[in-house]
Amino acid sequence: MAINKEKKKEIVEKLDKAFKGSQSVVFLGVKGIKVNDQNKLRKNLREQKVGYTIARKTLIGRALDQVKFAGARPDFASELAVAWSEDNLATHREIADFAKKNKDNVKIIGGVFEGMYIDAAKVISLASIPPRETLYAQFVNLINSPIQGFVMALSEIAKSKPQA
Repeated sequence: MAINKEKKKEIVEKLDKAFKGSQSVVFLGVKGIKVNDQNKLRKNLREQKVGYTIARKTLIGRALDQVKFAGARPDFASELAVAWSEDNLATHREIADFAKKNKDNVKIIGGVFEGMYIDAAKVISLASIPPRETLYAQFVNLINSPIQGFVMALSEIAKSKPQA
C-alpha cells in the first residue's frame, strides 16, 4: 500500500525523535508473525516503556542517516521493526526474549548501544545481563556473605565454650 509524502515525513520524524532520545535501539526482521503475537509483544514493550514500530527500511534508513550513529549500519531485511528505549538494556532483553519464542518469524538484525551500531550477537549478549535490581541484590549478597560467615563462626564458638 502506497504511503503519501506527508505520512513518510511523519514516520521519519517520529523515528528520528525516538533515536535521538533513546539509549538503545534494536532492529528486527519480522516476517509472517501473527497479529496476536505482535500484540503481546507491543503490550510487553509498553509495560517496560519501550517504543516499537514497523516501518519500511528506507524510512528507517533516512531517520538513521539524520542521527548518524558510529560504526557500520547492519543490512536490513525487507520487513523491519524497530524497538527503542531510554533504558540501556530493557530493549535488548524484551526483544531477545520475544525472538526466542518466535524463532521462525523474528530475527534480530542488530542494534544501537551507546551511540554505536552493534551486531545481532552483541544484542543477544547484552540481553543476558540481569536487570539493575537483580544486580543490586547480587552485590548486596556478595558483600553480606563474608559477614554472615563470620557471625556464624562466632556463634558456633560461643556455643562450644562451656558455661562457667
